[in-house]
Amino acid sequence: MKIDKKEVLKALEHITVPGEGQNMVEAGAVKNVQIFGDEVEIDITIANPSLQARKKTEVEILKIIHSEVYEKAKIKINIKVDAPAAKPKVNEIKGKPIPGIKNIVAVASGKGGVGKSTVTANLAVTLAKMGFKVGLLDADIYGPSMPIMFDVANEKPLAVNVNGKSKMKPVESYGVKMLSIGFFTQPNQAVIWRGPMASKALNQMIFDAAWGELDFLLLDLPPGTGDIHLSIMQAMPITGAVVVSTPQEVALADAKKGVAMFQQDSINVPVLGIVENMAYFTPEELPKNKYYIFGKEGAKHLSEDLGVPFLGEIPLVQSIREAGDVGRPAALQTATPVEEAFEELTKSVVQEVVSRNKSLPPTEAIKITTMAGCSAVKKK
Repeated sequence: MKIDKKEVLKALEHITVPGEGQNMVEAGAVKNVQIFGDEVEIDITIANPSLQARKKTEVEILKIIHSEVYEKAKIKINIKVDAPAAKPKVNEIKGKPIPGIKNIVAVASGKGGVGKSTVTANLAVTLAKMGFKVGLLDADIYGPSMPIMFDVANEKPLAVNVNGKSKMKPVESYGVKMLSIGFFTQPNQAVIWRGPMASKALNQMIFDAAWGELDFLLLDLPPGTGDIHLSIMQAMPITGAVVVSTPQEVALADAKKGVAMFQQDSINVPVLGIVENMAYFTPEELPKNKYYIFGKEGAKHLSEDLGVPFLGEIPLVQSIREAGDVGRPAALQTATPVEEAFEELTKSVVQEVVSRNKSLPPTEAIKITTMAGCSAVKKK
């Protein structure tokens, strides 16, 4: 019997390509059909590389030709797997965007006691001084310190109506909008919560708050690398992370882990850079002297080793600690070396955010214009 090629192709239209939903002929999986008397040779290409998919395809072809074309046909099937190429790794935006917030910057540290919250507070007020609209979320659930640092420990967020929904209105101080778990607990009350409870509280402060329009929302993360960090990064699209360390080896080892956490494939949050806090001590009576109490340029060398930017160094100055204790961040002081140090740090952070946003699609990117003193944000 002479087998007709058209009949073979018509029969193959009854077979669906594994994983695609189209028949073989429509999908272009049938590359070639050759007829030699009662012999049929078929070349097939499929995307599914599994042995099960290949066997299933082969059995279906044999059955359909024997039943629809010629039951005694001798059939040879050549199946080639053409799996799609892996997509290049891209910097994915994670989490649910918050309307009105352009950049979300997480400030983290590998260990406690390196001045992470102090750096965050002064970074926030310096951004506000430069003309940016700034918010600050104190995500350090177990050790909230921002209410004290901003002299608003006795304040409580008010409820406001936004588009028919009740929202928390952040407390504002020195031009910075702020929310903290410290507003909802007593000063002597310990927060003893398991991870899910802490995550729920954070989500409420993130998404049930009337932040309004912000150029920057800073997140003061807890020290270390743990559940709160993962919850935050799953909840919102973090623009980038700033890691704070002191120069000594013990702190640098933990800072290295902090950087590694953000760079993991499953997290993939860009590290904007490393800040070296308590870099050196200069006595008031010897303003030109620098004493490297905790070691010299340890965080700077770490940033070079890890290939991430070095954002700047903050000196060990008594007034920074005193200013935080009385609720007036040291960067608010004018014409001082401390103000200058925080200004340089803030400019570096803004510049890194600009560079980072250039790699994102226009619909996701935040367009910050050339700094011109770090005072201009291009509105969409």
